[in-house]
This record gives sequence, structure tokens and C-alpha cells, in this order.
Amino acid sequence: MNEKQFSGKVALVTGATSGIGHSCALAFAQAGASVVCVGRKADALKEVKTKITETGVDALTIEADLADTEASARVVEHAVKVFGGIDVLVNSAGHISNGTVENTSLEAWDDMMNVNVRAVFQLMQKALPSLIERRGNIVNVSSVTGLRAFPGVLAYCVSKAALDQLTRCASLELASKGVRVNAVNPGVVVTEIHKRGGMNDEAYAAFLEHSKTTHPLGRTGRPEEIADLVLFLASDKASWITGATYSIDGGRGQTCAR
Repeated sequence: MNEKQFSGKVALVTGATSGIGHSCALAFAQAGASVVCVGRKADALKEVKTKITETGVDALTIEADLADTEASARVVEHAVKVFGGIDVLVNSAGHISNGTVENTSLEAWDDMMNVNVRAVFQLMQKALPSLIERRGNIVNVSSVTGLRAFPGVLAYCVSKAALDQLTRCASLELASKGVRVNAVNPGVVVTEIHKRGGMNDEAYAAFLEHSKTTHPLGRTGRPEEIADLVLFLASDKASWITGATYSIDGGRGQTCAR
């Protein structure tokens, strides 16, 4: 694959300050794209901008909480104003918390849906004029939990299933306009999302160790591995792929719940 295959392109990546989003932002930069990095923390945005500019491409950072209804329009307008348009939209920002059908509060449910589904829908909608004009594409970062049921993370599972269906429906509606829409569905990847969701260091370490037994390939994933698949789906190499939900989970989705 051409190392600079995204030269002259603009990639907008949410959740760009950590985990999969951070790896995606760096990967697009290394492939020659100008990158719009969206995140909630100013210091972390400054750090990722420094890393991107070191690769020799332009970076724009936008501090935004995508749970805010007004944020999506502001993000897209700023990106288009600075770079002239958007070629790739990567929706990587996400939220997770524990909860069952018995104890998940309505507030927790709404928080999950707002970040994992509504914000993605809004960003897609706002970015579409530019994506259609430039025949760009969208890659959504979903989860194995969108394809399989897991106990104890009810709202998260439902939000990712909704994201997968949003991906499929949008792909059909936008195909005639030349815009592809796909999703990646990772298994357990070593990021900060579980800690932000309330898991302490000891519990997270135990979770990662247990995950070695639940993933048939015997290990957890790395953010860079997910970024590689995102880059492929966003590239011309995937020009006949749309509406796909790609499992990248060490075989996790093929196993029985345990």
C-alpha cells in the first residue's frame, strides 16, 4: 500500500487524543493526510498535534464534547473552513459504563446513546455535503458488542448495535452519491476507555488478563491494529466495500459468552 496514499486528503478523527482514535489520527498523518483531531482535553490535543506535525503534515485540533448537541456542527464547520473539506470521517469517540437491564439508569442510558450513536449521526449528517462533493467515506468505530450480546454492559451493547445499523442504512442511502460507509468491530483493545468508564487499575489489569482466555488468539488487541484496518477501509483499496461491519477481535465474536 502506498505510504502517502492520503496525500492531499483531509481526515477528521474524533476521540483523537487516546486509544484507537489517537492511533488513527497518527496513521492518517503518516499516510500523508491533513488531520482534524477532535477531543475533550486541550493538553492531550496539543500533544497529538505535535506528533502529527512532526510527520510533515498539517493538523487542526478542535476541543469539543460531542455529547453537546451543538458540537458536531461547530466541528465540521471549523474543519471545512480551515482545510476546505473533509475526505474521511472517522467516528472513534466512545463511552462505556457497566449496567444491566435491571440497574441501568435512564441518565446512564442517555449518556451512552448520546455519545455512541447520536453524536455519530450528527457528525455524519453535518459532514455529508463535503463528503458527497469530494466522494469521501466514513468509518465508524463500533465493537464486538454490536454483533454479539454480552452481560453487564447493556447500554453499550445496544449503542454499538445501533451504530452498526446506522452504518448499514447510511451505506445504502449514500451509495448512489459515491460515499462509502463502513464500521470496524474490535474486541478488547488496550486503551483508556474502560478506566474512564469507572474501572480501577487493579480491576482493569485483571480484565486484560482474563481477556487473553476469552479471545481465541490468546491476547488483546493494539490500537495500531485497528487503525490499520480503518486506513484500509478509508482507502481506494476498499473502493468496492460499503455497509460492512468488520470484525477485528482475535476471534472473540466466534466464541460463546463467558
